[in-house]
Amino acid sequence: MSPFFIKAIQLLLSLSILIVLHELGHFIPAKLFKTRVEKFYLFFDVKFSLFKKKIGETVYGIGWLPLGGYVKIAGMIDESMDKEQMAGPPQPWEFRSKPAWQRLIIMLGGVTVNIILGFLIYMAIIFTWGTNHVSFDDMPNGFAIEDSFKKFGFEDGDRIMAINGKKMEDVIDVNHHLFMRDVQTITVLHQSGNQQTIDIPEGIGTTMFESGILRPFTPITEPILDSIVPEMSAYTAGLKKGDKITTVNGTPIKHWHEFKKAIHTDDTKKSISLSYIRNGETKTTSVTPNDEGLIGVNVKTSYNVQQRKYSLGESITKGFDFGYWTLHDYIAQFKYVFTKKGASQVGGFGAIGNLFPDAWNWRAFWGTTAFISIILAFMNILPIPALDGGHVMFLLYEIIAGKKPNDKFMEYAQLAGFILLITLLLFANGNDIYRAIFDK
Repeated sequence: MSPFFIKAIQLLLSLSILIVLHELGHFIPAKLFKTRVEKFYLFFDVKFSLFKKKIGETVYGIGWLPLGGYVKIAGMIDESMDKEQMAGPPQPWEFRSKPAWQRLIIMLGGVTVNIILGFLIYMAIIFTWGTNHVSFDDMPNGFAIEDSFKKFGFEDGDRIMAINGKKMEDVIDVNHHLFMRDVQTITVLHQSGNQQTIDIPEGIGTTMFESGILRPFTPITEPILDSIVPEMSAYTAGLKKGDKITTVNGTPIKHWHEFKKAIHTDDTKKSISLSYIRNGETKTTSVTPNDEGLIGVNVKTSYNVQQRKYSLGESITKGFDFGYWTLHDYIAQFKYVFTKKGASQVGGFGAIGNLFPDAWNWRAFWGTTAFISIILAFMNILPIPALDGGHVMFLLYEIIAGKKPNDKFMEYAQLAGFILLITLLLFANGNDIYRAIFDK
């Protein structure tokens, strides 16, 4: 099966799980508060349904448009825009007849489920598979440093000892910390044996985003090929797993970062000559990098990856911590969406699908599902009419002001929110289509 279909199946399965559980988060408290739920749908049933069955007072179904799902709660101004129902007198089983605190719990139910689900999945992943990390001792060759970071005092071969004075469990996370978190100092051990604590400029994450340098620290690795991407230049040139690159256009290469730099700084981007060793014999070939300076090879890492297992109690604590920082980091980087560059990188279902691996892997599937669940919780709680957060915003106004916004205002707000969401959906998926066509 092609990688595209494997990713598509994972995306569909993941979203189905998350949508059903999110809607159950609204459905269950609604039923507990004796509020009538008229529909419970996975995906949208525009004009027709793939499946539907009425059980009690609720129609359960599967729509054909996989853009989400919904529960239709009686007496509520929502995306159904059911004005006829709202025109009649309030009934005791309707949403609008319930106390504000009950309506608030119903509206927060979906987001609450998504947050809890994300945390629980992370706990289960850590309990089942443990975690992988690379410690200070596991990386004796240190990092290759991007040129713009050398002005701060970093040097090729630096080994990370601590960030903000705290020892790192996984030194590979240094780039992530710099981009997402408040890093003030990094303590390194230079190849000379000298230890130095380097001050990090404020706003370094923004600098990294604007410059496009998101991985200023690259593990120093020998240029030994680990895998070749089919149909790309290296594959066509006959390179194989285990080949060790020795020169690029006659220039000796000792480390992988030197190879990448030589490829990217080549002026012609045409027919680059490579020498490599295979089974003790030196061979030569030529490759042509694509527009991104890539030839389709992955390198074999030269550092040790340690795996750690956790007890059930440890998994709960570690999973909660992982979930918290996942949410924290997503909120921290959300500000970049409002920049020109950030807006151009917003993605829709294609971008979400690409989060999944192109070969089935349960650990990766559940990790991505947990991440999407936490994203959905954050996005849904934004104070935009037509989202849960919009309803919560108006309910909080009602609780504080002591009166409801009038129905006509709510109808207009819901319509405006729906138009905004459709616009954002079209924009995000339009970005996916543009990248698929032009980013070759």
